[in-house]
Amino acid sequence: MKILWIKTDFLHPTNRGGQIRTLGMMRELHRNHEIHYLALDNGEFPEGPARAGEYSSFQYAVPHHPPSKTSPAFALQLLRGLLSPLPVAVARYESAELRRQVELLTKTHRFDAIVCDFLFPAVNLPDLSVASVFQHNVEAMIWKRHAQHGRTPLHRWYFRGQYQKMLACEKKVCRAARRVIAVSETDADTFRREYGLQDVPWVPTGVDVDYFTPPDTEVPPHADLVFVGSMDWMPNIDAALWFAAEILPRIRERRPETTVAFAGRHPTPEIQALAQKIPGFQVTGTVPDIRPWLHGAKVSIVPLRIGGGTRLKIYEAMAARCPVVSTAIGAEGLDCSQGNNILLADSPADFAAACLDLLGDAEKRRRIGTAAREFVASTYSWASVAARFEQALFA
Repeated sequence: MKILWIKTDFLHPTNRGGQIRTLGMMRELHRNHEIHYLALDNGEFPEGPARAGEYSSFQYAVPHHPPSKTSPAFALQLLRGLLSPLPVAVARYESAELRRQVELLTKTHRFDAIVCDFLFPAVNLPDLSVASVFQHNVEAMIWKRHAQHGRTPLHRWYFRGQYQKMLACEKKVCRAARRVIAVSETDADTFRREYGLQDVPWVPTGVDVDYFTPPDTEVPPHADLVFVGSMDWMPNIDAALWFAAEILPRIRERRPETTVAFAGRHPTPEIQALAQKIPGFQVTGTVPDIRPWLHGAKVSIVPLRIGGGTRLKIYEAMAARCPVVSTAIGAEGLDCSQGNNILLADSPADFAAACLDLLGDAEKRRRIGTAAREFVASTYSWASVAARFEQALFA
């Protein structure tokens, strides 16, 4: 089969959950299908277009330079977002050239399927009725939760406006698309309920179990508690600040020596400041390999209050045999078993207690870590996930 796959970025360096999910599946799909990969490229990472042949047959890069989120141009874009009918998160990726490339490729080739990867490229597709939208999240849900947890009244006001625009945009795109493919049954139910969709297939999140297998030799400890994720994504920023302010002090009341690491790319100044203010709190920035941080930790923490879709970081920690403490939102959409292969806690007191429980009980850490690895190894290989996606795409 011949597939046109459209995305707002290339997949290397692979340092975001959406990239990991797409890459894992596309490598499997590419074994049996001719894939034409069309994506925006800001020129920052030449590795991206250069390595696209690992998962696609033909590659097309469209130059595009959305303003950096720390730039004055982005502040201006936020202000313009007050007047635009599109949410800023979508408007950032409008590209007349990408639209022209889509039109050219669809005239030149006869594709058996067209994939719009994430909601954001959809603004550039001339005809959504022939495309399947691969929804890694319910995007409106993320903005709704931002509005609930914004740090100031101004933040909450702005986020409410963006939520309403995202809700309208996402609903319009999903209804216009040939099909929506979700990443969890929870998300699929939301698309049906909120947007009136009928048939919404979903594919689970996969993980490369072999890649995350702990080594036979002991790994030097990095920190007692580790959080893995891009530190310029707002839900992760909120998680770090909430953990530092509300949860870590409760842990250190009983275990003062507890160390923490937040490992992920592009930490914002406010996240970097945590490492300056709090002893034993590391903020690593980009790391070449996340596995030693998981193998060298006692517990993987996921203190998310905002989010959508499913968290790859949880399955990766499970594959690494590192026990996980997460909020319910952090583990949303994952088929985890409370007390068996994960500990779930939502209040600061309960989250701290769950961390302390594992930190003080090596046998419990071993038991939960082993059960978690067996759980993901038995069900969530990329080959099985790609097979489900292929079935949904060509149904």
